Amino acid sequence: MKKTVAVLIIIIFSLQYSFAQLKKIIVAKDGSGDYTTVQAALDAVPSGNVNPVLIFIKKGKYKEVVVVDARKNFITLTGEDKDSTILSYDNHAGTKLPDGDTLNTWTCASFFVFGNNFHAQNLTFENNAGFTAGQAVAVRIEGNRVSFKNCRIVGFQDVLFLSGSGVKQYFEDCYIEGTTDFIFGAATAVFKNCTIHSKKNSHVTAASTNSIIPFGFVFFNCKLTADSNVNKVSLGRPWSPAASVTYINCWLGKHIIAGGWNNWK
Repeated sequence: MKKTVAVLIIIIFSLQYSFAQLKKIIVAKDGSGDYTTVQAALDAVPSGNVNPVLIFIKKGKYKEVVVVDARKNFITLTGEDKDSTILSYDNHAGTKLPDGDTLNTWTCASFFVFGNNFHAQNLTFENNAGFTAGQAVAVRIEGNRVSFKNCRIVGFQDVLFLSGSGVKQYFEDCYIEGTTDFIFGAATAVFKNCTIHSKKNSHVTAASTNSIIPFGFVFFNCKLTADSNVNKVSLGRPWSPAASVTYINCWLGKHIIAGGWNNWK
């Protein structure tokens, strides 16, 4: 089984970057970089780019909705420090916009990834809408071959939305925190050496794997933890009939229920 997971990881994330052609952009709130917002730096990347772009983000809390456009690929975001380089917003499902539209699960994220071959490292991605806000996505990913390393992805309900079907993502050495269904969606995703932290008696995952896709979520060498007052959490519940979630060699805290899983009723 370990060999199967290793092969899967290699197949999914064999990203070959030519760093001789690397373009670097610096973001700093104090004006000492090329741009003061992350979105402005992303907007500066040419549509249809085929060469890797590194966007280095200096310490600070950047309150903005950030979108990695589908026409902008091969982008790496690197934070100066994962605990003090924070991309945050507070939208949630039901938020009314000035134009009269209302946000929903698909549109309320703080950070959207539609481009392919995107990588993030040493950053915190946050939705701070609050404990009672309901669905409030921190990161939504539609892109293929997307990876996060040494990142914090935090919020409450529906934190990490892996919404694309047939696309692949990889998370390594990440801390992911939430309340209900806080890792959910249809993608194939591998989580390696991650800490998955529950803040409420509820469910960790809600996969909606398509029946023609061989893998859903795979957690490998991960640690499942919880707040001290949390004592009844399931490993997941199915958001579709073919939902696929696998835990391999993971440490499960005492907050995980004896039966492991929950049937969505």
